[in-house]
Amino acid sequence: MSKKAAGHLAALITILIWGTTFISTKVLLVDFEPIEILFFRFAIGFLALIAVCPHRMKGTTKQQEISFAAAGLCGVCLYYLLENIALTYTMASNVGVIISIAPFFTAILTHLFMKGEEKLRANFFLGFATAMIGICLISFNGSKMYLNPLGDLLAVAAAIVWACYSVLARKISSFGYHIIQTTRRVFAYGIIFMMPAFFLFDCRPGIERFSNPIYLGNIIFLGLGASALCFVTWNMAVKILGVVKTSIYIYLVPVITVITSAYILHEKMTATSEFGTVLTLAGLFLSEYRGKPSK
Repeated sequence: MSKKAAGHLAALITILIWGTTFISTKVLLVDFEPIEILFFRFAIGFLALIAVCPHRMKGTTKQQEISFAAAGLCGVCLYYLLENIALTYTMASNVGVIISIAPFFTAILTHLFMKGEEKLRANFFLGFATAMIGICLISFNGSKMYLNPLGDLLAVAAAIVWACYSVLARKISSFGYHIIQTTRRVFAYGIIFMMPAFFLFDCRPGIERFSNPIYLGNIIFLGLGASALCFVTWNMAVKILGVVKTSIYIYLVPVITVITSAYILHEKMTATSEFGTVLTLAGLFLSEYRGKPSK
């Protein structure tokens, strides 16, 4: 397998898992606060990365530590907090659509702050527009879009924050450290930044709730799969493919979600959602298309 193919495979594996995490989160929200789920999943992920690669990262500079801290704040702490809080103010369909514009913000930030990284082509914007139409069809599926300024703005902020994380991940990949070590360092900063949020929510420290095997299984899936594995594979894809090309895979999250809902939750796929899925996939391929190489 070529290096480029490995990058695409890593991005696809990440999105396949991230697209199913809503089920586990939905189950845990019955008895856990969003910040509790966030803390437990990344604590498990952090410990798993230590077990896989126990070697300490040495020789980091002050500027590198600032990049790690910023990535932990954006990708681990702020993104998930903003997304979860947005869900309490506005419809889940609104949040799903708005979060899916993250590749657009990623492309803009990359163009502004990483000169020469990846050129923005017309097909990227055409693919973005096509995918967004498909994502809207999947998310709303005949229902009306009810605007809630606070919730929708929080979702936009979450998309921008994830774009910031993606750019930072690309910068971190150039430091030359092992990808598991850098991901572990980002997790550590993210967990530290979560601590103040415990005072803002009604949290209880007891872990006796995990005596329920359903809760235990779902948090392990979120910790080992959606956090430890997926952040490593996502960062690997960013390092190989670049920021913009990797972020385009975010378009697939609503597609994975609707398919998972059909098979696991037995929710029906309508003609609208099926057409939306086709458009979203078409948008992905349009954004990726580079044309025939010149001879």
